[in-house]
Amino acid sequence: MNEKQASVAARIAELGHMPMAELWVLWDRYFERRPDYPNRTHVESRIAYKLQEEAFGGLAPETRQRLEAIGAKHSKIKLRAKPRTFNFAPGTVLLREWGEREHRVTVTAEGLFEYEGRTFKSLTAVARHITGQHWGGPLFFGLKGAPDGC
Repeated sequence: MNEKQASVAARIAELGHMPMAELWVLWDRYFERRPDYPNRTHVESRIAYKLQEEAFGGLAPETRQRLEAIGAKHSKIKLRAKPRTFNFAPGTVLLREWGEREHRVTVTAEGLFEYEGRTFKSLTAVARHITGQHWGGPLFFGLKGAPDGC
């Protein structure tokens, strides 16, 4: 086992000894929302996967697509509608009035969203931060009916 693998293995081993409050801090770093029915085993396993993915890389896009296709083919669960993708040019500024003030979100070169000096992975995360409630980001920023490729 090399040094990087040992470090990741040690971090994963620590998860079982962490209080749930600390696990939730890690969870919020990697995921947009918390599970509806959380249990410790689920939370630890998902965080462990993200730690490994961060250190060693995730699945190749072709592998992910193949697994999704296999899952869809054999699943008895109805598929959800695919979420709309918005491809914003870096520097795009989104504005929204809320709570008697104007909120400015800027798209970064990495495709993330910057709001008041903080970086968010999604517009939904920004909307939740602004309102304190769960909002769909595109809906909150008035993009729901916008064509793909915005």
